[in-house]
Amino acid sequence: MPLDQKPVPAPASDPGPAETAWTVRSDGPWTHRDLAANGARFHIAEVGEGPLVLLVHGWPEYWWAWRHQLTALAEAGFRAVALDLRGVGGSDRTPRGYDPGNLALDITGVIRSLGERRAHLVGHGSGGSLAWVAAVMRPSVIQSLTVVSAAHPRRLRRALLTDRRQMAAFDHVLGFQRPWIPERRLVADDGALVAEYLDAWSGPNRLPADAVRAYRQAVQIPSTAHCSIEPYRWLLRSMARPDGIQFARRMKKPITAPTLHIQGAADPVVLSHTALGAGDYVEAPYRWRLLPGIGHFPHEEAPEQFSAELINWVREHKA
Repeated sequence: MPLDQKPVPAPASDPGPAETAWTVRSDGPWTHRDLAANGARFHIAEVGEGPLVLLVHGWPEYWWAWRHQLTALAEAGFRAVALDLRGVGGSDRTPRGYDPGNLALDITGVIRSLGERRAHLVGHGSGGSLAWVAAVMRPSVIQSLTVVSAAHPRRLRRALLTDRRQMAAFDHVLGFQRPWIPERRLVADDGALVAEYLDAWSGPNRLPADAVRAYRQAVQIPSTAHCSIEPYRWLLRSMARPDGIQFARRMKKPITAPTLHIQGAADPVVLSHTALGAGDYVEAPYRWRLLPGIGHFPHEEAPEQFSAELINWVREHKA
């Protein structure tokens, strides 16, 4: 039985009927199904018809982070698909495969499994980092790129080596390097630490209580805490290794997809001056949008504004 079919009961302190079991496959105007890609099984939620827009979540979220954009894109005439990354939500928890190259191939493999040659790719946070990588590794598959709250991998690497402010902002990633302890902390007290991160990383418009509950529950699905932080372990541990150095060199390749880069000015995780400058790696039209008063989750903190920006961008690059 797939992991997401073993829902975690809602904590007794949560509002709502105590007998209602939580599930990653939330009801809505979308439909849920599983796809095979790159040697694993991936859960998606999809709605609408038209050009494909693939939405990739960041940490500590899962596909549900895009609930506002799924409906907005469908109403605007697009086929909107939100993906659960490997190790998260309803997708497979594999024992390995959490380096950025393999995770990016998961994304492009899902596009192919959806029966599409190309897609408008949207990624937030760690999903935004993977969107950069996918655009380098499989440029023919990416029709347009929208990156949210994520620096270009080479900019981030440089900042983590030279910028003390960005190093301090990634303090949680440093904490993830220890064995087993981070996993235990993430699931303790019904995922309370996830709620602390979400609150600390948001701007004045905090995430709603139902969203916080959902992400707290999602991290408690067996193996999710471990799998979801493995990419962060690779990020730091590979910096001096041949695979990390080779990856950084590969990311010098210019991006040929039109790119919209959205950044919250109040983001305390990926600092705006770290994200700024990614246009140096884009040889196509590049648009930088800095949103005042918005933290790390623009798509949830200001969903209407974000959706309008996204829809305008993909409309510009439908052909």
